[in-house]
Amino acid sequence: MKKCFLFICILYSGFLIQAQSQSVPRPKLVVGLMVDQMRWDFIYRYYDRYGSNGFKRLLQQGFNCENTYIPYAQTVTAVGHSTVYTGSVPAFHGIMGNEWYDKKAGRNIYCTEDKTVEVVGGVSTSEPMSPKNMWASSITDELKLATNFRSKTIGIALKDRGSILPAGHSADAAYWYESATGNWITSSYYMNSLPKWVNQFNDKKLVNEYYKNDWNTLFPVSSYVQSDKDNSEFEGKFLHEAAPVFPHELKSKIGKDFGIIRSTPFGNSFTLDFAKSALIEEKLGKDNITDFLAVSLSSPDYIGHQFGPNSIEIEDTYLRLDKEIANFMAFLDKEVGVGEYLLFLTADHAVAHNPGYLKSNKIAAGSTSYSVTELNKKLEEKFNIKTGISATANYQIYLNDTDIEKSNIDKTIVKQFIIKYLNDQPNILMAFDMEKIAEANLTAEVKEMFLKGYNTKRAGDVQVILKPAFFNGGKTGTTHGSWYPYDSHIPLLWMGWGVKQGRSNKTYYMTDIAATLAALLRIQEPNASIGKPITELMK
Repeated sequence: MKKCFLFICILYSGFLIQAQSQSVPRPKLVVGLMVDQMRWDFIYRYYDRYGSNGFKRLLQQGFNCENTYIPYAQTVTAVGHSTVYTGSVPAFHGIMGNEWYDKKAGRNIYCTEDKTVEVVGGVSTSEPMSPKNMWASSITDELKLATNFRSKTIGIALKDRGSILPAGHSADAAYWYESATGNWITSSYYMNSLPKWVNQFNDKKLVNEYYKNDWNTLFPVSSYVQSDKDNSEFEGKFLHEAAPVFPHELKSKIGKDFGIIRSTPFGNSFTLDFAKSALIEEKLGKDNITDFLAVSLSSPDYIGHQFGPNSIEIEDTYLRLDKEIANFMAFLDKEVGVGEYLLFLTADHAVAHNPGYLKSNKIAAGSTSYSVTELNKKLEEKFNIKTGISATANYQIYLNDTDIEKSNIDKTIVKQFIIKYLNDQPNILMAFDMEKIAEANLTAEVKEMFLKGYNTKRAGDVQVILKPAFFNGGKTGTTHGSWYPYDSHIPLLWMGWGVKQGRSNKTYYMTDIAATLAALLRIQEPNASIGKPITELMK
């Protein structure tokens, strides 16, 4: 009897070992690194100055998708983060801008606003946030579903939208930065109080430590030959400084202004410091159940908007970021293990050159504007409609349907008048009826970008396209938001578990990232995904 029992135990153990050995192979951790406002060409523009363990390590040990593009028209932060993680587009996932106008509510809607939850860890005047406005599931949600919610998923970014949208609906946590207090905060959507480790991190007030050294260049200013002069007329300055020149004084902000760190490269350092603490304290990547850490580095966007992509500030930001990425990957090597994690790096959008800078170098460019006030005045003169337009957002015009109906004027006629007026403006390439995108005089590829960006419930009535290198903006800094390659060509680098070394010049899209992750992890792709797996990079 004892021998029979022993035999059964041995047999059961054998079955157990066999079952364990046949488990689905997956990495211990997936890390998504998004660099807010990173142009694809920054990989090579500063290549000679990068160290060997940051961007170059990703290039030499990982897989580089050289020609990766955003497949929709409105290239802004919230849409980019949503699209990378859902594999979908605004037409389906619903996030069609950082904000959009809601005709029923009669106001602008912020992408992650949620009046039903409360701020946790911050001041009561901060806006409560959640992912409820994103209609589709994310790859982080699908990982949760695939592991019966045993995986941990955490989103981290200075910007609320940069952490919330990638983390998905079922995240364990999403943390973002509150400038009023210098704290990392969250909302009651995720938890009722901050974990002890987050409070301890906040208590350190590391922002003050970064301010102590001011912001000077890593190397002599004269060595920044890939950038414009230091005191350029195309750069915006900090309010407390006389000119946009190095060194940028920060000591006076200690204990007073916790927000200015966003517009320095130390915002990246601060974010990765918090990400490291999250990984350790939440024990991410410490067992055989795959976890997901979604990190977005917001500071390049703030710096780019203020100083422009040709500034020494941007070059210095990327030289410092290269060191930060090297340090972060060394941290992952130690805490998770070389080859045990899968990492991808991409951007939510790229950015345009400053038009004044281009014009100073004899390249066609410029700024233009069209205002609600101006257009409403024209409508009143023509149709006696006092408020025919309610708002503009994402280069789209929202008509005031109620006032137009009261005037007994056909809405189609009003749209045609606006479109003709805009098309007569010298710096507007084209305006068209969004319900008739198929009829617009655009190439098939560009037309498809506007179709994918058109959400029937949240879009405006008239779409405006400016000429290349033109945008609505001031004389300094820059912006983004167009379909043109300078805004839509983004980096995409992969490294680690399941990824072979190499590069490809095939055209891929932002929507392919989630599909590739799903294929590597052997899980279902997000429920509105339209992307295809990038099989070239898989071992």
